[in-house]
Amino acid sequence: MRITKVTTKTGDKGQTALGDGTNVSKSHIRIECLGQLDELSATIGFACVSCKDEKLVGILQSIQNDLLNFGGEVSIPDFNKILLSDDRLIEIENNLKEMNSNLPPLIEFILPGGDDFSSRIHIARVVCRRVERNIVELLEIENGADRWIRYLNRLSDFLFVLARFHTHKHKVDESQWDRSK
Repeated sequence: MRITKVTTKTGDKGQTALGDGTNVSKSHIRIECLGQLDELSATIGFACVSCKDEKLVGILQSIQNDLLNFGGEVSIPDFNKILLSDDRLIEIENNLKEMNSNLPPLIEFILPGGDDFSSRIHIARVVCRRVERNIVELLEIENGADRWIRYLNRLSDFLFVLARFHTHKHKVDESQWDRSK
């Protein structure tokens, strides 16, 4: 489905169409998941504007494309075509392993923060976890692909490691949880 115009007025009564043309309430779990995938992509885009590393921006923009493909699958119930391939999951895992291999081991929970980019990535990570919870809820009541959960789970891991990787690379202190406070 291609959007040919933005203002259609078809949603003025709280309904919207899925990718197959089925009309559903804007509160439908699929619509909620689609909105959250969009929010995750926008949050990642927000992080990109504060990143000076072109390689990282390229990786994050690839993930944004993944999220659009993911949304394409979610938007059509019983959709059999794979838009979000397992190759993308493997790519995220490879990037995760590479970044993680250059980090010191975690001693304690860390406090989200660091610098501007890392803070934005931490926000993307928690949005990703929320999307994951809602995709799980969708899959409990409707058909979908289990690889969606694997992708989001790995993506949130990647975003956590990316935030740590960036602070470590730029010698920004990583604040750890202080159990005594």
